[in-house]
Amino acid sequence: MAAETHPPMLLSIEGLYKRFGGNVVLDGANLNVPRGSLVTVLGRSGAGKSVLLKCLAAVEQPDAGRISFDGKPLGPGDAAARADFRRRCSFLFQSNALFDSLTVLENVALPLEQTTSLPDKEIRERCLEALRQLELETHQDRYPSQLSGGMQKRLALARAIVTRPELVLFDEPTAGLDPLRRNAVFAMIAKYQRQFGFTALVVTHDLTEALIASDRVALLDQGRMCFEGTPAEFSSSTAAVVCDFRDSAAALGRTIAEMRRGAALQSQDS
Repeated sequence: MAAETHPPMLLSIEGLYKRFGGNVVLDGANLNVPRGSLVTVLGRSGAGKSVLLKCLAAVEQPDAGRISFDGKPLGPGDAAARADFRRRCSFLFQSNALFDSLTVLENVALPLEQTTSLPDKEIRERCLEALRQLELETHQDRYPSQLSGGMQKRLALARAIVTRPELVLFDEPTAGLDPLRRNAVFAMIAKYQRQFGFTALVVTHDLTEALIASDRVALLDQGRMCFEGTPAEFSSSTAAVVCDFRDSAAALGRTIAEMRRGAALQSQDS
């Protein structure tokens, strides 16, 4: 029998610690992100998911632990490795972080203007191609406020991928959206992740959508990754912490049903 092959890891996190005063947010978190995959980190609100991304992006410095990108450690003093990571990675913010005073085309062009020495003509061509692929080309002269919420999300993604990154980090991309729009955003991420071939790391608490769209999922709880595996493995896991997170809706239903039965019995006795 041939040995099972595994895709190489683009990003690895080992024993990551981060505390703010007396509050330990990350307590030895580990995570592996295979190249070309869509990996989602799940967890309750306040579990430290966004802090994990901020440590990756060097917005926050971890207190201990190791982050490796494409096999090379991203040490705090290794400016060359960090510069290489920034060049090959992009970040899609929870709020989209679009500039209202810039047009759609100008928003997309900004990272190329700031991080490359490409001539203006090539920057424009690359931006128009990104907008074309995300079906926004006809809106290039509009401003973000003139776009729908879904179009703004696509614009933010166009800006994130115009530099042709190998890794895109998504921070709660569906925060504050209704179920239909959550579905649309996850469908968009999955579609373009496969179309453009980048590796995607998403942090969210939207369980149903994440299990459908992801190649692998991890669950962050009390600062540690208490589960890491495929969506099917997550759905069948009997670990208590996984069950508590995964089956919370069913538990709520049982609680409400018991309350209603108790109220009915009291009504009959009175």
